[in-house]
Amino acid sequence: MNKKYDLVVIGSGPAGEKGAAQAAYFGKQTAIIERAASIGGTGINTGTIPSKTLRETALYFSGLRQRGLYGIDYSLRDNVTINEFMYRRNLVVETEWKIVHANIARHHIDLIWGEASFQDPHTLLVQREGAPAVEVSGDIILIATGSAPFHPPGIDFDGRWICDSDSILEIERIPAAMIVVGGGVIGCEYASIFAALGTQVTLVDGRDRLLPFVDGEIAARLQERLEQIGVRFRLGERLERVAGPGSGVAVDLSSGESLRADLLLMAAGRQSNVEALRLEEVGVRLGERGLVIVNEKYQTSVDHIYAAGDVIGFPALASTSMEQARVAMVHAFGLKYKENVSPVLPFAIYTIPEIGCVGWTCEQCRERGVEFEQGVTSYGNNARGQIIGDVHGLVKILFHPQTLQLYGVHILGEGAAELIHIGSNIMALGGNLKTFIDVVYNYPTLGECYKYAAYDGLGRVRGRDQKAAGQAN
Repeated sequence: MNKKYDLVVIGSGPAGEKGAAQAAYFGKQTAIIERAASIGGTGINTGTIPSKTLRETALYFSGLRQRGLYGIDYSLRDNVTINEFMYRRNLVVETEWKIVHANIARHHIDLIWGEASFQDPHTLLVQREGAPAVEVSGDIILIATGSAPFHPPGIDFDGRWICDSDSILEIERIPAAMIVVGGGVIGCEYASIFAALGTQVTLVDGRDRLLPFVDGEIAARLQERLEQIGVRFRLGERLERVAGPGSGVAVDLSSGESLRADLLLMAAGRQSNVEALRLEEVGVRLGERGLVIVNEKYQTSVDHIYAAGDVIGFPALASTSMEQARVAMVHAFGLKYKENVSPVLPFAIYTIPEIGCVGWTCEQCRERGVEFEQGVTSYGNNARGQIIGDVHGLVKILFHPQTLQLYGVHILGEGAAELIHIGSNIMALGGNLKTFIDVVYNYPTLGECYKYAAYDGLGRVRGRDQKAAGQAN
């Protein structure tokens, strides 16, 4: 028996859930198919929520915040068990499951457990463990199957000695020494988490810097801060050989150096979860590592099949994935609602310390041949920064020196993931550098940093103008 819907969504992560809820809100009969044992996708189960919760747990157990406040190291590292370390993560994940289930029930969305594959462009066969397969068809289909860690060939991911960003959450002990391969978001986040707990972390990356899409100064300052909590870096190094798993793991680098550790985390990027869908058989075009190719409305090469979230690639953020799915469903059903994703997209990287960024970096301004100036201020010059003990934080605003048009905002420090929304909102609403000066911020708050970074920027423009006038005379 084939059950027919207006919309069938494959995957219950942030994109799948919000896309389904968007259509159901406007009266469309909707179903979600989920193959995993738990709802919520990578966002809740193995990615966004767990890693960010572990970050807070690491900060609590390590006493890093208290060190900044009082200069006292009373780390509890030796007393921490893996159960204690994971307890809060498990509690938060379970709460998020309940929230997603409640949202699905509230919108009267059918939840079908099993693995889907296309039988024809409108029909999906759902294989269910311990039950007969069922056929489901939809006028519109949304692919929101997310992504999984990429496994380079020749490496035995056993989940004990050699882990990816999923299996790292199931380790049985906190390692004394750890090698992280990959200087992207996942690698940097986990390197900082385990270093905070006292693990000796060595981060290896073939590139000469961390986080290539982040402003260079911010990335360099992050590296300095990570070095201060004990992370060792081997940048510009390729992995030549991995020996293990066994009693620990050994790694040979392109420089000839050999490293040994209790655990190796491979953070070598991700690949789309499309292997079982049979997409190419129904005409859906795919790119590298299984990325589903879509247009600006998240439509695939088959008009009634849409895709959103990690499965389509960059930026692969839960926040943008939700918005992509909403826009896709508005377009699919001709709704008069949210028709575009904002071009101003804030990013947050939950390292220790945090990074928040929006818009262009200094490097991108130079690549585009854009004249720009910057305004910078330190948390150390801010009363709230002094109160919370984070004197190394930084707010940087990039802007045009004549029109004062904003190009980007970049923040390193406590609360950066929250603070970045001030900058992104002002950019989205068309404000300029003077907007930060005109508005009022509570005192003492880190938000004030925007005002003083703007004053710094205006001072730099004035200095340039005075210098130019002196040269002219």
